[in-house]
Amino acid sequence: MTPAAILDRATAEDRALTEDLGTAPGPRVPEPVFGPTDRLRGTVVGAILVLIAVATRFWDLQHPTDKGTPVFDEKHYVPQGWQVLTGGNFIEDNPAYGLVVHPPVGKWILAGGEWMFGYNPMGWRFMSAVSGVIIVLAVYLTVRRMARSTLIGAIAGVFAICEGVLFVQSRMGMLDIFQILFIVLAFAALIADRDQMRQRMHRVWLQGRMDDSPFGPRFGFRWYRFTAGVMLGLACGVKWSGAYFVIVFTLLSLAFDVSARRAYRLRRPWVGVLRRDLIPSAASLGVLPFLMYVASFAPWFSSETSVYRYVVGEKIGTGGPFSWVPAAVRSFWYYESGILEFHAGLTNAAGNHHPWESKPWTWPMGLRPMLYAISYGPDQCGGSDCVRAQMLIGTPAMWWLSLPMIVWALWRIVSRRDWRYAAVLAAYGAGILPWFADIDRQMYFFYATAMAPFLVMGLALVCGDLLRAAPRGATSERRLISVLVVSLYIALVIANFVWLWPVLTGAPISNVEWGQQIWLPSWS
Repeated sequence: MTPAAILDRATAEDRALTEDLGTAPGPRVPEPVFGPTDRLRGTVVGAILVLIAVATRFWDLQHPTDKGTPVFDEKHYVPQGWQVLTGGNFIEDNPAYGLVVHPPVGKWILAGGEWMFGYNPMGWRFMSAVSGVIIVLAVYLTVRRMARSTLIGAIAGVFAICEGVLFVQSRMGMLDIFQILFIVLAFAALIADRDQMRQRMHRVWLQGRMDDSPFGPRFGFRWYRFTAGVMLGLACGVKWSGAYFVIVFTLLSLAFDVSARRAYRLRRPWVGVLRRDLIPSAASLGVLPFLMYVASFAPWFSSETSVYRYVVGEKIGTGGPFSWVPAAVRSFWYYESGILEFHAGLTNAAGNHHPWESKPWTWPMGLRPMLYAISYGPDQCGGSDCVRAQMLIGTPAMWWLSLPMIVWALWRIVSRRDWRYAAVLAAYGAGILPWFADIDRQMYFFYATAMAPFLVMGLALVCGDLLRAAPRGATSERRLISVLVVSLYIALVIANFVWLWPVLTGAPISNVEWGQQIWLPSWS
């Protein structure tokens, strides 16, 4: 397809999107376009992206290791996954672990890979790699739906493949990639729910029933929103930080509902949302995740050896104002309070320091990455000394543009009421802003994994805006420049990813090459 044809298609797709955003004079209600329509092309592009993601995520997945054992925080979670698999109770109840400070869902997923391949690197990392592939597909499909463009969705998919943080975490037996998988799927479900509700609203408008009530129609059961709640519950079941996304995504869903009712000119859209949508949204996106979180501890409740399972009468008295609460619930509360106390105590003031810790203001540009593994010595480099190092690095071609992306997104939100950037920034903010509440806490760059997929989405949307900056009536030079700029940027991202490949995968390189990979003093 020629550059002019690409822009023609992007411009045509943008026409419906612009009216949907309410940024230009149009019909009384939004154009009835609720997602991209080129299903065959979209399926083919998605399949190609998945194949590339599989090839990159699974390549030499067995490396690096620490002399055949897990590296970095794999040393915590890989044995716990094995205990879940072999202990007979589906819970990490080995007394040697002491207090297990993360919920069990992530360990169950790790155990699935270990069940298939055994206690070895492939077993530790198989499910992480599968999750990484699904994330690439979900990012592609979500941006494709948001932009109403397979082209822009494909750009997002390429960016997700080449994003260093998502890539490295997809090759580690840690918990973060599982949480991000569920967060991205929850976000994708909310975007699909937005389209589906507008489709239902449009059907009511066509039937002439929009004025039956000043509050608008009832939407009925919303399966996509329910799915988002399930995903958020699983995200919380991996790590507590999923709770931030529960709050933000609930507010985002309600904002979508207000926007939809306003777009169809209802007389009382805000009251309509309060009466029609607030309680169901809170149930699906707030109560359901909480219930799923508690349900994930079912093995803990049923096990005789779970940590703190029977503290009532030992560490907790049987009397008091809460004596009416069942002992199992009181024990569970004691356990959860212990986890909270553990995390609250991980502060610099308490003497907790790590050479690779970082603070959240360094995360947007990836100024302080993390060293996961390193070993020196002759190793497949022609007999000379070599280095095998794996670092968690955000691809600079993307991360170093995070602040310009945020500024552009804010401008689009303010000047064009662009809901796409509002949604992406809300999710991006949920991944970083809560960490500023306790700066003294010990933190690491891998906490920024939650930001990565939404950085990718935001950059892809910016590329879409650049392509659409040259409308059909523009000069051929202007149109060509738009395509050329976006193409060069995509090529830069790919080249940057290829350059970093050795330190993202722990491949053997010479000491000279290792020095060339350290771009900033803060990287060492």
